[in-house]
Amino acid sequence: MKPETVTYQVGIPDEHRSVAVDLFDEAFGEKLALAVPDGEKRKALFAEGFNLDSAIAALVDGSLVGIAGFHAHGKSLTSGVKYRHLLSHLGFLGGNRAAIVFSLFERTPSPNELVMDGIAVQSQARGMGIGKRLLGEIRTFAQIHGFNRVRLDVIDTNPKARKLYERFGFKGVKTERFPQLKSILGFGGVTTMELRI
Repeated sequence: MKPETVTYQVGIPDEHRSVAVDLFDEAFGEKLALAVPDGEKRKALFAEGFNLDSAIAALVDGSLVGIAGFHAHGKSLTSGVKYRHLLSHLGFLGGNRAAIVFSLFERTPSPNELVMDGIAVQSQARGMGIGKRLLGEIRTFAQIHGFNRVRLDVIDTNPKARKLYERFGFKGVKTERFPQLKSILGFGGVTTMELRI
């Protein structure tokens, strides 16, 4: 697979919904397992709730190899996962537990700000610059739609992702540390990073 064969578009075609869910869960499932420990139930929630138009898709010969979700215009890739879905999939106790944990990860954009909602690339397509190109597509989308900055959060246990963001021009603007929760969440701090446009 050569980088020049990769095409990018706003919106993930619906026929790639399950692949998008698998990519997202591979990248973030460990972090989200605190909310929904059962991987199949977690994927079912995302399959039902993903807003596929709130993402950039990377495609090779019609196959989805990467996604970059974003939060803009009042919705995000994951904002379709509603409280009622949590209750119907997980029951009262499980649904309320998931709602509480998911609320810890919620990020609402400020005016003129686009928030990244996760970036994931298939393992066999890594090292080809797809992640960097997805970031470029997010920046272009933000420019076209009048946003003046892109914001994302990166956890302290993912230094590789932070280095990618820094190389792309993102700057750390705030770090929150919660070492007492590391054994529960799997990470003990989050850095908010911004890219000015």
